[in-house]
Amino acid sequence: MSYEAEYRRSLTDPEGFWREKAEALPWFSFPKTILDQDENGVWRWFHGGRLNTAWLALDRHVAEGRGDQTALIYDSPVTGQIRRYSYAELTERVARVAGGLSALGVGKGDRVVIYMPMVPEAAVAMLACARLGAIHSVVFGGFAAPELATRIDDARPKVILTASCGIEFTNVIPYKPLLDGAIERAAHTPDHVVLLQREQSQADLGASGYLDWHEWEAAATPAGWVEVDATDPLYILYTSGTTGKPKGVLRDNGGHAVALHYSMKAIYDVDCGDVFWAASDVGWVVGHSYIVYGPLLRGCTSVLFEGKPVRTPDAGAYWRVIEEHKVRSFFVAPTAFRAIKKEDPECALKAAYDISSLKYQFVAGERLDPPTYHWLEDNLQIPVIDHWWQTETGWSICANMAGVELMATKPGSPTLPVPGYDLRVLDEAGRELGPNQEGAVVLKEPLPPGSLPTIWEDHERFRKAYFSQYPGFYFSGDEGFRDEDGYVYVMGRMDDVINVAGHRLSTGQMEEVLAEHPAIAECAVVGIEDADKGQIPLGLLLLKDGANVDPEDLQRELVQMVREAVGPFAAFKRAVVVKRLPKTRSGKILRQIIRKMIDGKPYVTPSTIDDPAIIPEIGDILRAEGVMT
Repeated sequence: MSYEAEYRRSLTDPEGFWREKAEALPWFSFPKTILDQDENGVWRWFHGGRLNTAWLALDRHVAEGRGDQTALIYDSPVTGQIRRYSYAELTERVARVAGGLSALGVGKGDRVVIYMPMVPEAAVAMLACARLGAIHSVVFGGFAAPELATRIDDARPKVILTASCGIEFTNVIPYKPLLDGAIERAAHTPDHVVLLQREQSQADLGASGYLDWHEWEAAATPAGWVEVDATDPLYILYTSGTTGKPKGVLRDNGGHAVALHYSMKAIYDVDCGDVFWAASDVGWVVGHSYIVYGPLLRGCTSVLFEGKPVRTPDAGAYWRVIEEHKVRSFFVAPTAFRAIKKEDPECALKAAYDISSLKYQFVAGERLDPPTYHWLEDNLQIPVIDHWWQTETGWSICANMAGVELMATKPGSPTLPVPGYDLRVLDEAGRELGPNQEGAVVLKEPLPPGSLPTIWEDHERFRKAYFSQYPGFYFSGDEGFRDEDGYVYVMGRMDDVINVAGHRLSTGQMEEVLAEHPAIAECAVVGIEDADKGQIPLGLLLLKDGANVDPEDLQRELVQMVREAVGPFAAFKRAVVVKRLPKTRSGKILRQIIRKMIDGKPYVTPSTIDDPAIIPEIGDILRAEGVMT
């Protein structure tokens, strides 16, 4: 079936379309109703269906004769380990850890917080919760105590599963002091904490009452799976909120399983036995969907990588993993490739590896700037596929669907909406805009399976955050447009759009222009307050290693480039070279923080920042340059 036919059918006959996709999975009881609304008026998928997500991801593959196939490859350059787990071995470990949780009183509907680094036990813990019908909430390992405490209070877990440390490059980060501080701050106290000791940093359990993971797992009796309803919660994943309190995105079992199983083949073109690698972290939605659940639901082999694109040991780390494990489809954030490009601009290290197994390069998590797209395309000589999605949707909103019909790519665009997503671009009054007109990117109800049905224990916030601005539409918070061919361009968050003398301009558009300069490895554009124009853009530049340019000449060239590409009304007149850009650990540049700092407005440095020292460092540079006082 062509993309156009598949997409059209998903909108004109959503129940028939998703019934067909649901039938591709074995259910304990097939859903009585494919699509209806709950008591809150929220569209829900697969009412009456009975299943267990962990059984679908593990046990059923063993029952179907694939027990000896590798399910999970743990590749950890930071510890020098590679371990492989077959479907049978992983099923056995998950059953035993589920038994350990059951012995601690965890049952269907109970919450378990998982605060762990990228180790196999993190995936095992998630699947063990799913096996019991418990609700897991994974918190990115290394989150600061205050942020972790807010999540503990919101989820109110019976048990917390953790580890003695995480490893960032060569830095060992002890977790127990962070968790101790969080539990001390939190109003809610878990009944039990289980800690995985790692040899890089042994935690002193002392009088804490924490259980040793290895002893606890070894003593456990394996637990069977628990049947759950399709609409029962699988997990809570917290994402940033504008109020400062994180939003607990809720994911159900049935819609999640159907959507991810479908997406693995339709979007990523992988199936049973293929090796799939998402270089993310289980603490983020990518790790949930495409390190743990999606690949295993489809019967693939998933790579769990504890390392970085550079310095573990070098900028050839990714090529080594692809060669060694015969990766077919690879998925990572663009910022990772910009780091590689900065250290190895000519991609010379790739020549040492045979990456012929790689058929597709997928990127997401932030906008793929055209220079990085072209760098990848030139050096990989395979389809480079940008796709766009959010924590709230759980899988792609827009993508070039490699397993359905590979469309022509356009740099800067994640191509076309995925089946199930009725995407529109609206103005502030809710009117649909025509081609090449920027506005709010929204999705018409009902959202497809896998999307969030609510926020954990705060449905009113769910309604206000996502459906109040444009009734009948999910508001993505992103601004963009569709071109004359229907291709979608997501230009950035609505608050990254700046207003220069009445002209609404996307900082993403200007960043594209700056990134074209051969001396620039990475850049960010922020809108800062200006007495005459309201806002004016400021460029922050990270130069490629070895670039030898005069700052004044560089600024002059960039001003001219923006003037020519965007127009003189953009009023781009200033660019400053910095040593580093502040980012979250998932690679997103903290533009709002930079803007508030320059404008002299209060801001809170988020605990997700890669290095808090970067913010004052940039402040010192900008003061020396006369940009701020």
